Amino acid sequence: MEKAQARSRLDLAREVLQTEADAILALSRRLNGDFLRAVEAILACTGRIVVTGMGKSGHVGRKIAATLASTGSPAFFVHPAEAAHGDLGMITAQDVVIALSNSGESGEVVALLPALKRKGLVLIAMTGNPASSLGREADILLDTQVEKEACPLGLAPTTSTTVQMALGDALAVTLLDARQFGPEDFALSHPGGSLGRRLLVHVKDLMHSGEELPRVTPGTALKDALLEMSHKRLGMVAIASADNVICGIYTDGDLRRTLEHSGNIYDLNIDQVMSPAPQTILHSKLATEAVHLMEQRRITSLLVVDADGKLAGAIHMHDLLKAGVV
Repeated sequence: MEKAQARSRLDLAREVLQTEADAILALSRRLNGDFLRAVEAILACTGRIVVTGMGKSGHVGRKIAATLASTGSPAFFVHPAEAAHGDLGMITAQDVVIALSNSGESGEVVALLPALKRKGLVLIAMTGNPASSLGREADILLDTQVEKEACPLGLAPTTSTTVQMALGDALAVTLLDARQFGPEDFALSHPGGSLGRRLLVHVKDLMHSGEELPRVTPGTALKDALLEMSHKRLGMVAIASADNVICGIYTDGDLRRTLEHSGNIYDLNIDQVMSPAPQTILHSKLATEAVHLMEQRRITSLLVVDADGKLAGAIHMHDLLKAGVV
């Protein structure tokens, strides 16, 4: 009995997904010049894109506004009931309004139509009923009608909201392409995300410099270089002249090799044991490039140079991990 019930539930779930998939495919086949007119109207907009809708259409509208805003088309959501009580003042004649209503007769949305029309703005309707009040008043009509809801009762907005969401994504992505909105632009809208960290964080933002940088001059006794390395806790010390010309680097790994092959390390100076011509990275490079270089060279730290090739700092893999770049 339980197995039969489980199969029945899986069949219903698959039927829901198939119904919604079929509706999206049907929508794609009937996209026409109205969609292109909507794109052109938004591209020509000198104000903002205002999205509104009631109930489930309102929830979808919030998502559409968020997607538009994060992909280069400034947008925000206005609740139609709140708009009727003062928030309509947020909307200007320079804006484009996208109104969502499957029936096209949502009372709160329809009540806004006279005021929106008086403002002289462009009204784009996303409705499943072109003959509705919203459909008739719209400057541009995007038809989102569906054959049936996926809900077995035919009551809960399911297929209709999925189609609205998909059409909103199609609109946002088409606008993204038209605006030539690239990864760097996307990162600026998402500075807290992993993409933002990868594309906005540079080596100079994370490097240790000044008093934080472990460094000694050529000829320094090894024991003094080790004290500097231990004090700054980067597992390395840079060897550079007074005018910041890099001479070498000495790391924890170099110390282990020194102990294996030398009798008394207190008799050595840093010039005798350092690694000359170390790997460096320009301070203006992306932090992700430092990660790639460290992985390629199988090292955990890099000396950082300025535009003149002079020592500017040092960066460790731990810095990159802490910043979330890796």
